[in-house]
Amino acid sequence: MDMTKIKIKKVDVLIIGSGVAGLRAGIELSRFSNILIISKDAITEGSTEYAQGGIAVALSDEDTISIHREDTLYAGDGLCDDKAVEVLVEEGPGRIIELIHWGTQFDRDGSKLSFTREAAHTKNRILHAHGDSTGREIQRSLMSRAKNSPNIEFWDYTFTVDLLIKDGECYGAHVLTGKDKKEEIAIISKVVILATGGNGRIYQRTTNPPVSTGDGIAIAYRAGAEVMDMEFVQFHPTTLHLTKERGFLLYESMRGEGGILRNINHERFMLNYHKMEDMAPRDVVCRAIVAEMRKTRSNHVYLDLTHIKADYLIKRFPKLYKKCLEFNLDLTVEMIPVEPSAHYSMGGVRTDLYGKTSIPRLFACGEVACTGVHGANRLASNSLLEGVVFGARCGLSAAKYVIDKDLKDISFKSPLKQDANINTEDTQDAITKLRDSMWNNVGIIRCGKSLNKAKKTLIELSDKIQPTSEDWLDHEFRNMVTVGMLTVESSIQRTESRGAHYRSDYPDKKDKRWMKHIVLFKKEQKPYSILI
Repeated sequence: MDMTKIKIKKVDVLIIGSGVAGLRAGIELSRFSNILIISKDAITEGSTEYAQGGIAVALSDEDTISIHREDTLYAGDGLCDDKAVEVLVEEGPGRIIELIHWGTQFDRDGSKLSFTREAAHTKNRILHAHGDSTGREIQRSLMSRAKNSPNIEFWDYTFTVDLLIKDGECYGAHVLTGKDKKEEIAIISKVVILATGGNGRIYQRTTNPPVSTGDGIAIAYRAGAEVMDMEFVQFHPTTLHLTKERGFLLYESMRGEGGILRNINHERFMLNYHKMEDMAPRDVVCRAIVAEMRKTRSNHVYLDLTHIKADYLIKRFPKLYKKCLEFNLDLTVEMIPVEPSAHYSMGGVRTDLYGKTSIPRLFACGEVACTGVHGANRLASNSLLEGVVFGARCGLSAAKYVIDKDLKDISFKSPLKQDANINTEDTQDAITKLRDSMWNNVGIIRCGKSLNKAKKTLIELSDKIQPTSEDWLDHEFRNMVTVGMLTVESSIQRTESRGAHYRSDYPDKKDKRWMKHIVLFKKEQKPYSILI
């Protein structure tokens, strides 16, 4: 690569990711600084856009903050950070009211907000927007506010190759930008905030969009940041069985409205597995579905809503009703075939309660971060709330670096070079092999044998990584291998079953021994992209 062609872009704050968490952090910081928000795809493409279920908050007449706290702790199966949970549930109502003041239109019954219930919630506390487009509506209102700020700039189709570290501190990122992601730029900043979302695409079956390849976790880990709780991957019990690629989500609130799970013999089965039956925590429901599929030698079960009034279902779930019709399924008269899919990562880049990572000037918020708020299993619909609450806190905390610090005069040396041996087809084949291995060996039910099998596959695939490639797909593959290996290593270390992590060779909890988090980090960092 000819260094004379490498552009340098300087900003106060670089935010990588344009979902709820990144936008909320950017809005908070826009009062103090100039901000660049970058997105790997279109600005609106990401997990927020697909968050159809809702957002949990203790604002209904029947609910209290303390009950929301207890439900969150129960779902987290003993590993939630108490202080993080308190922050979430106590600051949540104020952040929701703020969103309403900014134009977010939640569903109402007359003049009152309308609340529903989802799995593991003991009270009605789930807010929705337009029935089943909650994430999209929250993102719309935040994006509108962000775009009205003269201090916020957006770049879409911008892929982050690596973070830029100097003297142990983060000073920006090395990116490839443009529709073909070919233009190389070094973005130098006082602060970097990771808001890149999750890593569901490392699995064959997932509800996550194509952009969710764990990039933020991988680049932070390579830079030396601590990552935590990577063994806890939440699988959503009910995604449409007929879709082959991104599992279309049939969200929790469908069971909250009275939907019933049945096996292929049309038998109701959840009453045999948990006292909360169809509204049991997600990990319990997923394992029950797997058990029923094995018992009946089937690759799916059914979600039955046919006993609920058709007019109500169509009004309550308009987006889902239309999606099912695309597959010639009418959910008002037919049972819907469903199966579990990888959905959410409780683990991520380890942060404090204000988004600080173990690397100075590097912050993280949203699904890419791990505060410990979700513990071993996220309570349904707490994720959007987490993005709003901790996104705001992250912005507040990062502000002091913007106000008090000057941006150093830094030069950049690129490692990228033209490589005639690059073969996109080979990379795609390697990605498919990775996803298949993670699904088959590091899925809903795992064991030492399967985990070591996955580890062997990942080691073999790591030989195909080309860190100096100019092709962004090679770097995305590198990130997927990194995150896959972190998930496997953490899963091997946790020799017990807890929350979303279930090992058939260690089916019981070990509270006295394992009431702790597994933290991984690189002892010797060897970044390819460097500052000089």
